[in-house]
Amino acid sequence: MQIEIKNSPSFAMAQVTLSGGEQVKAEAGAMVAMTPSVEIQTSTQGGMLKGLRRSVLGGESFFMNTFTANGAGGQVSFAPTLPGDIVTWPLTGQTVFLQSGAYLASSTGIDVDSKWGGAKTFFSSEGLFMLKCSGHGDVLVSSYGAIEARQLAAGERYTVDTGHMVGWSEQVQYSVRKVGNWKSTFLSGEGLVCDLTGPGIIYMQTRSPDDFVSWLVPKLPSAGN
Repeated sequence: MQIEIKNSPSFAMAQVTLSGGEQVKAEAGAMVAMTPSVEIQTSTQGGMLKGLRRSVLGGESFFMNTFTANGAGGQVSFAPTLPGDIVTWPLTGQTVFLQSGAYLASSTGIDVDSKWGGAKTFFSSEGLFMLKCSGHGDVLVSSYGAIEARQLAAGERYTVDTGHMVGWSEQVQYSVRKVGNWKSTFLSGEGLVCDLTGPGIIYMQTRSPDDFVSWLVPKLPSAGN
């Protein structure tokens, strides 16, 4: 499987080239285009319970699509709902975690499930659950806005606004807290932050979907107008 990211960083699209018989799975609705030699099959990818966990708890779709190239091979392109970037995260048996909406597609050797984030994420705007991706292959990760990676050394700490978190490797320790006292939390515009401690890699996005919604809602016409 060969992956080419086009139109980065604002309106990225991933073009995946498959050999004959090769497969790639993706979030429902992520497909942009494909060649006639590619067939699509829809399933829950692990049964009803796993699909429900991914959908209700992880914020992803209940069904996932598997694309298979026949004959000499084919191409299929994917893009996320929000305008932004896409990166390829290669896994060789390790586990990574993604915030809701960050998963786009992956090799069939990647298992995608939801994971309980624990009480430390209780105040996080992203909720108590996250997506757990593990196995061998490539994961296509999408962001709102441009995406930036930061490698943390062992013991190195870094603080990120919860709305700008995209994903992190399993070794990274994290906790969610208020940016200051309650006055600072509500009046500074920063809200909640995530303290991360290495070693490992973290991915951040330059725009926050929550901030965009907060900006947009007051501008929408009400029922009485």
